[in-house]
Amino acid sequence: MSHYFTSPEGAERRRTITARFWEEDWEFTTANGVFSHDGLDLGTGVLLRTHTPDASARRLLDLGCGYGVLALALATACPDAVVDAVDVNDRALELARDNARAHGVADRVRVLRPEDADPDACYDELWSNPPIRIGKQALHDLLLTWLPRLTPDGVARLVVGRNLGADSLQRWLIEQGYACERTASAKGFRIFAVTHP
Repeated sequence: MSHYFTSPEGAERRRTITARFWEEDWEFTTANGVFSHDGLDLGTGVLLRTHTPDASARRLLDLGCGYGVLALALATACPDAVVDAVDVNDRALELARDNARAHGVADRVRVLRPEDADPDACYDELWSNPPIRIGKQALHDLLLTWLPRLTPDGVARLVVGRNLGADSLQRWLIEQGYACERTASAKGFRIFAVTHP
């Protein structure tokens, strides 16, 4: 069985999808073997319809970037920012690179495997539809790796399905010493703003 959070095997079948957010239509190239390859997933759609990044942000992270929707949106909204787009799925990374080129932001979107990201980088904003299905412990490890990389005034914006443990994740984040506020809720998804206390 193939999962979007591993690199797929077999032939790649590409397609173009259109997504609408921030009062604009966006086109993305996607393919089988990546998360939500047949259209913008509901959770990411809720996140983008309810939030925009601070245009003055200089360093941002799309954690679990897939084919690059959040990374490209962030780079477009923050013209002076560099965006790290991180994923473990090599097919998704190649699609994210191609989409960054197509949207004219390839010079500011760095598409990376986690181990290739600068360990000393600090992020003004971290955006993610985190891979809940990797399992609770792996998800906790992932968040505890990346959340400490927020700047002192930085914010992480996470979208999590209510039926996939959003409320328990919020409690766990608070137990780890983070402030975690629900900033939106729609279509069965919670949006959390996570900050240093």
